[in-house]
Amino acid sequence: MSSVAFHTLGCKVNHYETEAIWQLFKENGYSRTEFEKQSDVYVINTCTVTNTGDKKSRQVIRRAVRQNPDAVICVTGCYAQTSPAEIMAIPGVDIVVGTQERTKMLDYIQQYKTERKPINAVGNIMKNRVYEELDVPSFTDRTRASLKIQEGCNNFCTFCIIPWARGLMRSRDPQEVVRQAQQLVDAGYMEIVLTGIHTGGYGEDLKDYNLAQLLRDIENNVKGLKRLRISSIEASQLSDEVIDVLRDSKIVVRHLHIPIQSGSDTVLKRMRRKYTMEFFANRLDRLRVALPDLAITSDVIVGFPGETEEEFMETFNFIRDQKFSELHVFPYSKRTGTPAARMENQVDEHVKNERVHRLITLNDQLAVEYASRFEGEVLEIIPEEAYKLDSAANMVEGYTDNYLKVVIPGSEDLIGKLVRVKITKAGYPYNEGQFVRVLDEVAELV
Repeated sequence: MSSVAFHTLGCKVNHYETEAIWQLFKENGYSRTEFEKQSDVYVINTCTVTNTGDKKSRQVIRRAVRQNPDAVICVTGCYAQTSPAEIMAIPGVDIVVGTQERTKMLDYIQQYKTERKPINAVGNIMKNRVYEELDVPSFTDRTRASLKIQEGCNNFCTFCIIPWARGLMRSRDPQEVVRQAQQLVDAGYMEIVLTGIHTGGYGEDLKDYNLAQLLRDIENNVKGLKRLRISSIEASQLSDEVIDVLRDSKIVVRHLHIPIQSGSDTVLKRMRRKYTMEFFANRLDRLRVALPDLAITSDVIVGFPGETEEEFMETFNFIRDQKFSELHVFPYSKRTGTPAARMENQVDEHVKNERVHRLITLNDQLAVEYASRFEGEVLEIIPEEAYKLDSAANMVEGYTDNYLKVVIPGSEDLIGKLVRVKITKAGYPYNEGQFVRVLDEVAELV
């Protein structure tokens, strides 16, 4: 039996696609080994979101070549899509597949074994208008299942290379989404995270169908699903219809990740983001009326070219006043090939770092503030793994629907179950809780 080993860099979509590619190998009789071990085939799923992503990808490729010089080395993903020639030039690389036609990977491996000639199978992603179906019936040891619903992005923000790596917006067939969601629930997952490159844009390329309808269709047709989460959604995609669906839904969680990137209109313009802060604030107000306890998390880029102290403070004050519940803060990093990398007035590294620290301090404050609203309340978590502290044994951790991480005393057999917990002490990065009871189907019906 031939063996295959995988290494995934980058985002949730890449991790999803690695699992999908593994399914193809599994159906063809391969066994899966650890990446650090000897394997007949190595598949490296690369990231190109920053220059560092490229560099890390190259390091991992070289590591695979060193581990087994006789193995077939297969490189896929975003870096493979944007720079196939760079990857083909690394000694030992045999096959390069971009972010499409991954279903043909096994054919390329056969072809390579026969011809022993390196294969560059990367095509022009911009011509692609069809969503590539890749199924993942289950994931290796996860309690939350990802479900990819779209591919590509039409936004072309000035800091971002991703449209060139992933192509333009293409939505997955809604019936396929519902079918796979049911398959995941049947495989034991209680929570599904809808994911994609520009997830909230789902349906923009479909006739008379949109994200709100997809959410409704999943809720009405998928039996046994307890939680549905949207991995990320732009403010511009939070239509009144979507907000109504969130308000009325029994399974869509009280948590949205809405990337803000900057809280300054002038910076947003330079980023080519398609909203103003007035619009963003209006959407947040609408959301909070519909869902008063909603957790809103966000991404922020600090030190974008030309960002002044005033522009940074606009971001800082907006985030403080709007009380986001958690932030992912990134210092701006130049991505070769994007307009922002060529802009004047690049911000000094130490200024960037100092601003990052100020936002992280604010984040810690806001996160505790949000969590403390739930101290003493009973919420539900799905324990994901054992939590190991030096002294404490037998603790598990999981997330509430509104994305609070909670640690409770309990054994590992609680993992993957829906558990009621009382929040005894709010905190960040985690809250302490006590076990109340396991929710099961019978108790639900009583």
